[in-house]
Amino acid sequence: MQPLDLYASIEEYLDFDEQIDTLYKKIASVVLSKGITNLIDIGCGQGEFIKLLEHNGIDSFGVDLSAKQIQIASSKGLNVKCVDIKDIKAKYSCATAVFDVINYLNSDYLIEFLTHTYNLLEDDGYFIFDINSNFGFSEVAIGALTIDIGEKFIAIDANFDDNILYTDITLFTKNKGCYKKDSGTIVQYYHTNKVLKAILQQVGFSVEEIEGFNLHGFKQDDKFIFICKKGKI
Repeated sequence: MQPLDLYASIEEYLDFDEQIDTLYKKIASVVLSKGITNLIDIGCGQGEFIKLLEHNGIDSFGVDLSAKQIQIASSKGLNVKCVDIKDIKAKYSCATAVFDVINYLNSDYLIEFLTHTYNLLEDDGYFIFDINSNFGFSEVAIGALTIDIGEKFIAIDANFDDNILYTDITLFTKNKGCYKKDSGTIVQYYHTNKVLKAILQQVGFSVEEIEGFNLHGFKQDDKFIFICKKGKI
């Protein structure tokens, strides 16, 4: 099983709903403040952010590279598709990438991804996303967790080394008295605000605001929210 599909299989058991909902509501409030009417959510996962946007009257389309995530989102009746953004021809007034999406991209792929995102937008369109701070990676995200729910046993071990977070996931699923094992590693990359801002400007975005955000109740910001606007080249 692919690592992101594996994560999709265990996400409902991780008890992050409150934190995720807080982040979704924060970014939705930014979207609504810009008067945006249509939007593409990149890395939409299981579609909960799209549901929130639709509830607030914003026509939304979600894409994700995890077929498992899209299957779950589709079962909720949402407008989603498993497709790479480079293959999308439509234009949108806003693109979002919520809950660590940018952190899944290494520095070599960032320019390509941001260029494709730029091309998805109408002139003066917005790109709004969050990233983890160094504190969010080095102090909040690391650690080990086990979850035993009878038919499933989940083990998670996250380590941050040389600006990369490695999250090892192991899932044992009971079936007819035997356990099936699935395992994989999710890799996320730390990007400094300075470097990311420079790449965004290189692609053609202007960065209107970078807002620190405290998602987990610590004194330091564990996330930053970027509000960017497409310029005309």
